[in-house]
Amino acid sequence: MAAMAQEDEYRIELGGALGGSFYMGDANYTTPFKDLGIAGGVIARYILNPRMAIKGNLIAGRIAGDTKDFKNIYPFDGVASFKRTIFDLGAQFEYNFIPYGTGYGYRGGRRFTPYLLGGVGFTYAPPPAEGVFTLNFPIGIGVKYKLNKRLNVGCEFTMRFSLSDKLDVTNKEGLQLNDPYQIKGQGFKNKDSYSFALLFITYDLFPKCKECNY
Repeated sequence: MAAMAQEDEYRIELGGALGGSFYMGDANYTTPFKDLGIAGGVIARYILNPRMAIKGNLIAGRIAGDTKDFKNIYPFDGVASFKRTIFDLGAQFEYNFIPYGTGYGYRGGRRFTPYLLGGVGFTYAPPPAEGVFTLNFPIGIGVKYKLNKRLNVGCEFTMRFSLSDKLDVTNKEGLQLNDPYQIKGQGFKNKDSYSFALLFITYDLFPKCKECNY
């Protein structure tokens, strides 16, 4: 019991993530990981308990698309392509399927767990053509593993559903992928989405107060 009591629990995880990003919209309806770009950023978790955490992220990713070999035919046989960088600032609630951790308060906890996440965020895509600022709603899955008492590694995949149809608009002339058929969509209909597939590493900070029991 004395040995177990000496193990610390921590409030915060802080670290970085690196991986890939791709887009789904008018130039890519169904093919995951098409035109994969690089993505990376910083993440932080506030640990509520061994099964729950709140995570924040600031991630930049590169997305691209091209309708040149697209099976769908646009008006006047139009074609379009784009490349742009997006910035994602958001927060998600994570639920671990297995209690996660090694400290005294994590009795029954494990070093490895899969988890689900969902939340809300902001997407900013700077020009060319037109800057875009919109809400997004991420959902995803992941796994994480505790290498030691304070070091965590893992990977996660998220789809981020935006409220904009202009993430694939980078040209002022020619076919415009935000409204190629002149049919407006409401809600999530006809809107663009993007994904991050990331590897991450985080470090535990700020020990919890044992005497306060939280």
